[in-house]
Amino acid sequence: MSSTEAFTVTSGERNWAAAAHLTALVLALLTSWLAGVAGVVGAGAIWLLKRDDSPFVAEHAREAVNFNLSMLIYALVACAIAVALVGVTVLTLGLGAILTLPAGLALLAAAGIIGLLWLVFSVVAAVKAFNGEPYRYPLSIRLIG
Repeated sequence: MSSTEAFTVTSGERNWAAAAHLTALVLALLTSWLAGVAGVVGAGAIWLLKRDDSPFVAEHAREAVNFNLSMLIYALVACAIAVALVGVTVLTLGLGAILTLPAGLALLAAAGIIGLLWLVFSVVAAVKAFNGEPYRYPLSIRLIG
């Protein structure tokens, strides 16, 4: 079902859908550096359990999986850029710090903003699910259709 279609959902379905978002959020927060992986596992477990039982729960769980996979990809890209910045600094015997320091600070700020958005979007998604409303995460790559 698309996110624009209306769902007739039970209280249990709303709870499962909200749990997909909250499980991903809680597991990600508890595992810190494995945030994306734990979020995918948490939401993925609910998606696998409930995808055939409820289109509403399946859509919310799939959105949570896609969003957490996206956050994992973004984190891996940020880590790769950070390693490259450190490598450039080391290879230039510290002279590259003139360029890499501002880039590193911008990367750090971007990572902080993405982390905050991840937290806010996850809470908004859980509230929407609990209210029986569809939700599409912004910044999410739709890997699982």
